[in-house]
Amino acid sequence: MGERLMSVMVLPSALGSGLVGGIFFAFSTFVMGALARLPAPQGIAAMQSINIVVINPVFMAAFMGTAVLCLIVGIGALFGWSGPHPTLVLAGTVLYLVGNIVVTMTGNVPLNNALAAVDPASAEGAAVWARYLSTWTTWNHVRTATGLAAAACFILAWRWPAAA
Repeated sequence: MGERLMSVMVLPSALGSGLVGGIFFAFSTFVMGALARLPAPQGIAAMQSINIVVINPVFMAAFMGTAVLCLIVGIGALFGWSGPHPTLVLAGTVLYLVGNIVVTMTGNVPLNNALAAVDPASAEGAAVWARYLSTWTTWNHVRTATGLAAAACFILAWRWPAAA
C-alpha cells in the first residue's frame, strides 16, 4: 500500500475513533448520570430502549467501520507498508480495537444483556440496575479514553511530518 493511500486511510480512522470516543464521552459525562437520577424502573426502561435503538446502521457503521479501517491501517503498519508513523498507527489501532471493540463485547454487552433480561419494576431489576450503573459506566470510561487516545495517535501519525 502506498504512503498516500495509508495516509488517506489514517484520517478516517482518526475521525471514526474520535466520533465513537465522543459518543461514549457523552454517556460517561451526562447520559448515565441523568438515567441514574430517574427512579430505577424508569432508568432501566430507558437504558433498555437505548440498548435496542443503538443497534442501527449509522452507529454500527461508525463503530464497526472504524474497527475495519483500524485493522487495515494497523496491518499495513505492522507489515511495513509505506505510511505515516507506523508505531503511532499501531498504537491507535490497538487502543481502538481493544479499548472499544473488545471492552464493548466483553464488558458492556454482557451487562446490557443482563439488564435486558430483568423486569424494570422488579426488586431484581433494581439490584441489577444499581450494579449496572457503576460497572457499565466504568467500562464506558475505558471506551471513552481509548477512543480519544486512538484518535490522538492517528492524528499525530497523519499530521506529524515523517523524518527525512
